Amino acid sequence: MTAPKEPDAVKLIVSVFTADARLFPGVFKRLEERFGAIDVLSGPFALDTDYYSGEIGSPLTRKVLSFSRQVSPGDLSSIKLLTNAMEGEFAEAGARKVNIDPGYIALEKLVLASCKNFSHRVYVGGGVYAEVTLMYERGKGFKTLEWTYPDYGTEEMRSLLVEIRKRLLAARPTGGGS
Repeated sequence: MTAPKEPDAVKLIVSVFTADARLFPGVFKRLEERFGAIDVLSGPFALDTDYYSGEIGSPLTRKVLSFSRQVSPGDLSSIKLLTNAMEGEFAEAGARKVNIDPGYIALEKLVLASCKNFSHRVYVGGGVYAEVTLMYERGKGFKTLEWTYPDYGTEEMRSLLVEIRKRLLAARPTGGGS
């Protein structure tokens, strides 16, 4: 029998997208207030989808960030609920103007949070589900899965996530591993 143990800490990432780039600084400030210093902030990624255009607008621009302080993967549900509340802070006339999606990088995977159930998502509490979106393969980087969102499968995004993973690895007590 294997005894249960707490998982290793992970690197919190947050994807923020909006049609109004003027909102980014305020959102980043709120995220830093809650999660600490941002250690990686991507350049803008164009987000090619019409799914959010009725509510958020278009064209959409995304930035991805991570934080110096690591978190427990068990906190994903509460983090998602917090980022949902933050979206409400930036809403206008009841419509979201920004989407704030958290997830985490563990050495072996990228996990994203969602409030929508699906066959490949696991319930983690509070109305939140988690999905393994990318798997890390030693020597090859992050690999897509059947359900990986196309924007997370791009070389640019996967390269960014590898860089964030390197920070996680360097922050480990032994500073090494895979």
